[in-house]
Amino acid sequence: MAVNLLQLNPLSVEQLNAAVELDRLCFGGLWTRDGYQRELESPNSHLIVLETVPGDRVSGCPNQLSDGLTQNSVKESLTTNPTSPNILLGLGCFWSILEEAHITILAVHPNYQRQGLGKLLLYALLRDARMRNLEWATLEVKPSNQAALSLYHKFGFTEAGCRRKYYQDTGEDALILWRGGISKPEFEETLSNCFQEVEHRLARWGWKL
Repeated sequence: MAVNLLQLNPLSVEQLNAAVELDRLCFGGLWTRDGYQRELESPNSHLIVLETVPGDRVSGCPNQLSDGLTQNSVKESLTTNPTSPNILLGLGCFWSILEEAHITILAVHPNYQRQGLGKLLLYALLRDARMRNLEWATLEVKPSNQAALSLYHKFGFTEAGCRRKYYQDTGEDALILWRGGISKPEFEETLSNCFQEVEHRLARWGWKL
């Protein structure tokens, strides 16, 4: 069985159009191209992408898949929907504000959700925030987004407040989640455990870092 290789990289200027398209698919157009350009130019913004190189494969062992998808369907989607030489699967961003990492974007292409890619992106953002010596992380999430809430709770996020009618598209409130202690040694163990879990999850879908 072929295994698709994943790469985590900083967002490049050449990927701006692909990032905007991914934003449109996931959020209906949260940020414009100019918005992403400003993020690239800001020293306080940390933008990363999760991408795969269709032609770069290694041998692997078959794994059982679930959720109504098959390994072949994943591979066919990759080869029939090339958006760029490196296909953009996910996007993550946080702002460094004093000692805080404010996570503003966590997006995974709709065709590749529920495969562990979102967990990998969140791991990478928190790892990078820790490397920058930031003390805590915050983000907003819809109360109805149970999948996202479950993911954040696995990394130790807890509810810290609420922003009333925060989401303009639905008028829904936003839960403010907070995770402290990311610079402490015990958080490194949390990250390590989460990475081991996500590696296992990715392998079931034929992904490899």
